[in-house]
Amino acid sequence: MFLWLILCGVVILIAYLFGSFPTGYLAGKLLKGIDIREVGSGSTGATNVLRTLGKLPGAFVLLIDALKGGLAINLGYALFSIATTQNLIPPIVNIEIWQSYLVTLAGLAALLGHSKSIFLGFTGGKSVASGVGILLAISWQVGLSTLGVFAVVIAISRIVSLSSIAGAVAVSILMVIFHQPLAYILLGFAGGLYVIIRHRTNIERLIAGTEPKIGQKAETSTEQTTY
Repeated sequence: MFLWLILCGVVILIAYLFGSFPTGYLAGKLLKGIDIREVGSGSTGATNVLRTLGKLPGAFVLLIDALKGGLAINLGYALFSIATTQNLIPPIVNIEIWQSYLVTLAGLAALLGHSKSIFLGFTGGKSVASGVGILLAISWQVGLSTLGVFAVVIAISRIVSLSSIAGAVAVSILMVIFHQPLAYILLGFAGGLYVIIRHRTNIERLIAGTEPKIGQKAETSTEQTTY
């Protein structure tokens, strides 16, 4: 049992490190020699990369950040596969329940890593792209439906942050609709809430009517650069 718990802890740690990989920061340094945390919204996420570096770098960062989340989830699945084969799981453990909760913790660790990267002094992005990767790895139906909500809202509003928040709100509902395990429903709620909290300054600008739309530059401020 002790070895099993150690393995679970290692998976969660590695998932955090996956999430911490500073894709947007590296893109800024390699392409323009800048610290992307000091320009635009101050986020290292794909939206700020898009506005600062262009469409191709933005798409690349979006893809890699999504893959980070997906890798974290698949790491949890792989551990269970290996542990089952090697008879490492204690007999008292319900495999399906433990797997769902370990995958949930790995997903949350990846989200935390993306927004609080150990490689960037615990700064980062807003965890949206990594969240999409996590959802697609857990349930493609939930992942694609969340992307659908995002797409509809962005087509109407042309505002990325509003679309991200709408997707975050929809996740928990979609988890229930597609009959996901309780652990994944909790992941959807906790992860969605975390993403919304990470967008709190965006929410303030949405209320004030100053949130930039696609194609507009985000104004830099001291408060924004804390992201």
